[in-house]
Amino acid sequence: MNLIEAIKNRGLVLDGAMSDELERQGIKTNNHLWTASALITDPKTVYQAHMNYFQAGAQLVITDTYQANVPAFTELGYSNAQAQNFIASAVKIAKQAREDYEKQTGKHNFVAGTIGAYGAYLADGNEYRGDYHLSSKEYLDFHLPRLTTIIAEKPDCLAIETQPKLEEVICLLTWLKEQQPQIPVYVSFTLQDSQTISDGTSLKTAVNAVNNFPQVFAVGVNCVNPHLVSSAITCIQQETSKEIVVYPNQGASYDPASKTWQKIAHPIDFYQATKKWYKLGAHLIGSCCTTGPAQTKEIAQAFEEIVK
Repeated sequence: MNLIEAIKNRGLVLDGAMSDELERQGIKTNNHLWTASALITDPKTVYQAHMNYFQAGAQLVITDTYQANVPAFTELGYSNAQAQNFIASAVKIAKQAREDYEKQTGKHNFVAGTIGAYGAYLADGNEYRGDYHLSSKEYLDFHLPRLTTIIAEKPDCLAIETQPKLEEVICLLTWLKEQQPQIPVYVSFTLQDSQTISDGTSLKTAVNAVNNFPQVFAVGVNCVNPHLVSSAITCIQQETSKEIVVYPNQGASYDPASKTWQKIAHPIDFYQATKKWYKLGAHLIGSCCTTGPAQTKEIAQAFEEIVK
């Protein structure tokens, strides 16, 4: 069963935060590369993070390439070739964890090659604001070295995720439509509120723009407050027949100065939330920053009870 067939059959459980899982293994992520630093210093922890999520019930894991872009590596003194090797290794590691898990269990899972926003490279919280503007050429000059490297490693799909700006997403999708139309893609935005993505564009407008790209199989939101998700799902469903993907954080706020998430008193119950979101129409569900395998287990349990 391929990725699209699996989604249509019952949906998929996505993984949770890479950063939190690496930190639980002792990796310091408070740096310009964030989780991508582990690709240089300790790639086995990236493998273990993916394996931990598979064992918790994740069926689609996201590569450690969100902030692994060529400029970020070269600014630290690595060559373009070294940077692209680090990026390629992230896909290889995720696929190896997937293959090893399948050998152990007989369960076939999937890998998404993630493409973070230019705002993530800025490392100042701009993926939640989108207050930057580049030309199409500048967006492509930034993204293509990573994007083409990831595609060459043949993940099951691309995740254009944590995106604050519609123009950036459309630039990437236009290039993919012209150059790599065969690879499945999902798109997920960050939000100002349940009806508005981070750059101020209405969520309806963003979804309708993404509708124009046949290779996009799902659209949704991620790393948003979980209390925004239900309304966002309803909004998205009114505008598209594509699958809906959601993977919020725990509801904490991000401090770009300290590069830390502020603690919250009452974390969301992902088991109950998953049941509600699935019923509303989201069939790809996971979690994002401040979460881990415990939340994935809650989501997987809900899926087992929903889809029998």
